[in-house]
Amino acid sequence: MTVLFDLFGVVACHQSEEGGGRLVRVAGAPAPAFWEAYWARRPSYDRADVSASEYWRRVGEDLGLRFDDHRIAALVEADIASWDAVDDTMVALVGELAASGRRIGLLSNIPEELALHYEEHHSWLRDFHVRAFSCRIGHVKPEPEAYRWCQEALGVEPERVLFVDDRRENVRGAQETGMRAHLFTTAARLREELARWDADAST
Repeated sequence: MTVLFDLFGVVACHQSEEGGGRLVRVAGAPAPAFWEAYWARRPSYDRADVSASEYWRRVGEDLGLRFDDHRIAALVEADIASWDAVDDTMVALVGELAASGRRIGLLSNIPEELALHYEEHHSWLRDFHVRAFSCRIGHVKPEPEAYRWCQEALGVEPERVLFVDDRRENVRGAQETGMRAHLFTTAARLREELARWDADAST
């Protein structure tokens, strides 16, 4: 069984509360309005339809603000820092799976600036045979094309892929393309799921 992992909420942590607070302060906007604009504009940024500068300018416009280049650079830096924490237990599991010879992939909704940061600072990314970053494949989860891109890159039939994500809409998206899927909660439960798949495959 090939395993295709989500990044944030599975191997890496969700955006930190402290980091999110710093972002709001850098933006200089009320938190509720900031987060509404941040997430509403995010898919186009994750898909690389717009640059970081254009993304933050549009967020600013939604807030009735004008972000200059200096403020945008500070927002990009704060945004990256807010997503940088990882789950060491899951990083270890990824390493074990790679060392065992299991084929593994990564599918993440992530903008280019954050993808570059992870590549530069997290060497365990090299354990993945396929790294499908939305900013480079032009599709975001749960769009069917995102999963199909991974199926082709991994070179296996969809039913031979177990997709692991912590969001139900992304799990459903994978299942609709023929993949098997696991709604991630803990590393221990994922280990149990993998053991079950392996046992079924050997019978």
